[in-house]
Amino acid sequence: MPMELDEEIRAVLAGSGRLAVDVAAVDRDDDLFALGLDSHGAVELMVALEERLGVEFPDRLLTRATFRSIAALAAALAELLPVGARP
Repeated sequence: MPMELDEEIRAVLAGSGRLAVDVAAVDRDDDLFALGLDSHGAVELMVALEERLGVEFPDRLLTRATFRSIAALAAALAELLPVGARP
């Protein structure tokens, strides 16, 4: 996955993810829920990513697994973003 997507996700997490740790210290495979993300925070994260990147998460991606890690989010976003529009 492009590292640029990771950085976009980190920027949004820093503003709306409600993590109990500094986002800079989070590995891309760390479980965000174990780090303090709750269901309300996941919804805020989803909305912020949609607004920032101009995408809409389809129902099939509205699962805990999609929001479990930066890597999982990057994979989902890579599906949603047209190749030329990826950060």
